[in-house]
Amino acid sequence: MSAVCLIAAVFSMLPWNAFAAADLYDAINRLRAGEGACMVAQKPPPLTRQAALERAAVALSRGQSLRDSVKESGYRATASRFISITAAGGRAVAVLERKYCGQLLDGALVDIGIYQDARQLWIVMAAPFAPRVALSLEAAAQRVLELVNNARTEPRRCGGRPFNATRPVSRSAVLGKAALLHAEDMARHNYFSHTGRDGSTPAQRVRRVGYKFRATGENIAAGTLTPEAVVAGWIKSPGHCANLMNPAYAEMGVAYAVERNSKFGVYWAQIFATPR
Repeated sequence: MSAVCLIAAVFSMLPWNAFAAADLYDAINRLRAGEGACMVAQKPPPLTRQAALERAAVALSRGQSLRDSVKESGYRATASRFISITAAGGRAVAVLERKYCGQLLDGALVDIGIYQDARQLWIVMAAPFAPRVALSLEAAAQRVLELVNNARTEPRRCGGRPFNATRPVSRSAVLGKAALLHAEDMARHNYFSHTGRDGSTPAQRVRRVGYKFRATGENIAAGTLTPEAVVAGWIKSPGHCANLMNPAYAEMGVAYAVERNSKFGVYWAQIFATPR
C-alpha cells in the first residue's frame, strides 16, 4: 500500500467529530501544498479562513444558492465556488483528495469557509474584490500620456465629430494634483461624477490648485485597472474622445485612486488644459 493510500486509510478510521473545522482547513491547505494525492505543478497560496464564508457555508447547508449565500454573508467576491460532499471529518479529507483536487488547487481562490454536520460538509472558496493597479501613480500617468499622444497622432472621429491629428500634450504636475484629489474623493466617498461632492466643477478644481488656464476639460473612468483599458474606454466615448483629441489643450494630468469598499474599486481622473 502506498504512503498516500495509508494516510487516507488512517483518516477514514477516525470518527467525524475527531476532526474540528480547524483540522479540515489545515488538511485542505496541505493538499494545496502538494502533501497528499493532489498533483501540484505550481503550489497555490494557502487558503485563509474567513468567518463570512463560514456563514455562507451555513446558508448553503440550508438550501440557499452560492451567489445569495456569499452575498448575504457580507463577503464581496469576484469569484467563488463550493464543494458539498456526504462525508465528514477524516472520511471527507479522503474524498476531497480523490475527487476534488482541481477545485481545491484553484490558485485564483484565496479564502475559505467550512461548515460541517455529522453527515455532510460544505466548503466555500472565493477571491475577494481587491482592485489593484499594477503600476505606480507615476508609471501609470506616464503610460496614459504615451497612449494619449499616440492617439493624437492620427485623425479620428469622436462620435460624429471629426478631429485632425494634432500636437502632443505634456504632463503637468499641477494638473496631476487636481486629478488625484478628485480621483481620491470619488474613491473615498463612493461616487462617480464630474461634479465634486461639494458641487465643484472640473474648472473650479483646477483653479483651486493654482493653475491658471485658458481652456480645460476632464475625463473620468472607474473600474478599469490598466492605462490601456482606461484610454481605450475614453476613445470609445464621444465626449471623452473629444477632450483627448482637442487641439486647444497643451498639458495633461492624470491619476487614479483605489478603495476596495467602493462600488468600482478604482477611480481615474484626467485633466487637460492650456495655461494662460
